[in-house]
Parts: sequence; structure tokens; C-alpha cells
Amino acid sequence: MSGSVAMTPGWDARRSALEAYFDRTAHDAWAALTSDAKVSRVRATVRAGRDRMRALLLSWLPMDLRGSRLLDAGCGTGALALAAAARGADVVAVDVSPRLVALAAERAEGQPGAARVRWLAGDMLSPDLGGFDFAVAMDSLIHYAPADIEAASAALAQRAPGGALITFAPATPLLRTMHAAGKLFPRGDRSPAIVPVARDRLVARLAAAGLRPGRDERIVSGFYTSHALEVLR
Repeated sequence: MSGSVAMTPGWDARRSALEAYFDRTAHDAWAALTSDAKVSRVRATVRAGRDRMRALLLSWLPMDLRGSRLLDAGCGTGALALAAAARGADVVAVDVSPRLVALAAERAEGQPGAARVRWLAGDMLSPDLGGFDFAVAMDSLIHYAPADIEAASAALAQRAPGGALITFAPATPLLRTMHAAGKLFPRGDRSPAIVPVARDRLVARLAAAGLRPGRDERIVSGFYTSHALEVLR
């Protein structure tokens, strides 16, 4: 593999901050968002967007995943991991938040394919996880610095010969304005900022690591905007 990837010194600090946020401040809200509980209109658009994104990413994977090993990098409450396992994949589902992983494992009990999912709390890029046929990182990189989003995407693709499916917040004028406002007006209970990334810059960085783009699609649903990219070796 040509090229190389390296995380910035801020990767671990940001990961620790996200663990604290999703384990403490956001746990109950995230549990509701990823269930069928009633939520606000704003959160309903986010839920609908996430459902569409998950369906899109799953449509990019083979329908028959028997004999495949898949990494769900940032599994949250586990919906994508379970869907992949139901198709026959052996899934390693890892998330930075131990409480979300525990909730995912609880929700998985008795579901089709649940026995093929290994739930872990920790670093999605840990070399101890081993290699995979496919890797998926749905909305799990969006809070990191652009250089780390690029490097993590490359690292996931390099360990998954079948491809890595990643999502990022596209650098649209609206998202850039919202990001700037968040920096100007910080608040203690504010969720971690979503960091916009320019698609062309991301693709160029991946090319420097010997990777190429595959399928490419954006989902917009009210307050949810996310861009899916298939990254291939």
C-alpha cells in the first residue's frame, strides 16, 4: 500500500471528550433518537436522515455476507451491526461510549444474527481489532478534525479489502456557518461540533494514501446532512 496515514495529537483527546459526552450528557437523548420513542420535529428529521443513510450504506454491501467479517466503526446503539449480522456477517461493533455499547447489546438480545456480533467499547482504529472484509463508519467521524477524518477513513479502508463505507459532514455554506457560530458562541451543554469536510480534499488525501473513491451520495433530511463515500483499495 502506497502512502501513509497518521492521526493528529488531538485524536485521543477528542475521542475522550466524545466518550464523556455520549456516556453522560447525551445518553438518554441518543437512546430515544435511535428508538421509536416520540421526539421533537427537529430530532425526527435527524432520525429519518439516519434511517435513510443506514439503508443506503447497507445497500452498498452484498446482500449475502456469509463468511465476511465486518467492522462497524462507531456502532452507536447497534442497528447497522445487527442488520449486517442478519445477512450472515461476523461483526465487530465498536463505539467510544461504553453505555451506548451496553444499550446496543441489550437491544440485540433475541434479534436475528445477534450471536454473530461482538460488542466492544474502545477505539475504532485499534490494530487489536484485526482485519476485515468490509468496514463501515456511519456518522462516527463527524466530530473530529478534518485531518483526522481523512486519516481515519484511509486507515479503515486499508484494513478492509472489500471497501470502507464512511460518512462525513460536507462543507456546505450552511454547515460552515453553523460550525463557525458554534466556535464563536461555546456553551457547556452544547453537543460536540460537527466538523465540515470538503469532499475533494478528502478524496485527494485518500488518493495520497493509495486509495480511490467508489460510490458517492449525500443524504439531506431537515437538520440532518451527511455524505456517504465508498473508499476502495
